[in-house]
Amino acid sequence: MPHDPNELFDHAVLDMIEQSAAGSVPMTPAYQDALKRLYRTHQVYASADNRDGHVTARSLAGRPSFSAANLEAVADGSAPAEAMEPNDAIFERYLRSLPAVLRPGAEAHRLRVVGRPVHHRPKHTGAERLPAAHDLVHTIFLVPGCGPHPGLPGNYLYGSVVETGAEGGADPWAVHVHDRDDGAAVAGAASLAAAAASLQELLGCAPFAMDELGALGFRIV
Repeated sequence: MPHDPNELFDHAVLDMIEQSAAGSVPMTPAYQDALKRLYRTHQVYASADNRDGHVTARSLAGRPSFSAANLEAVADGSAPAEAMEPNDAIFERYLRSLPAVLRPGAEAHRLRVVGRPVHHRPKHTGAERLPAAHDLVHTIFLVPGCGPHPGLPGNYLYGSVVETGAEGGADPWAVHVHDRDDGAAVAGAASLAAAAASLQELLGCAPFAMDELGALGFRIV
């Protein structure tokens, strides 16, 4: 098998990115060509924490992912949906994992990630009291990686497992993944158990670039 003449240099560039506080490399053609190769092979992503900086996939490999601690129990029916770990609590665990200097920037994304709670009130029609509407399940997760745009502070993508309420053959569940801009990927699922299994497979592949998710049944939207 022929030896790749760029291999040693590309590894040196990976080391340089990890040793640089800003994740930067020189702007000379040789280094920029190495970056292109490393991006193409998903070994390097755009840094979410340093403008024009980079982050290596191997440096993200040890970072934790965050999802509802009891999602599996809810998915298999041994716990009710109402018992799902709250989205704010999941986001708090992500927040606490970050260096203190990154937390204010991450906090600014809380509403985008967690969403607004939906409150249903019983309706009254004269003496008749109608039951409260069913709250569709929506549980979030955060996972190391990058999309077409950088992720959230710490180089995290975020997403959710959602009950869509779809009828007539459409998937009633979906798993969504987002970067911090308009990059998004989605996969449908026939049940909460299937959506939870899709999420576990996704988390097991982290870190990843969003354009790799086609192999897991996701489509870029």
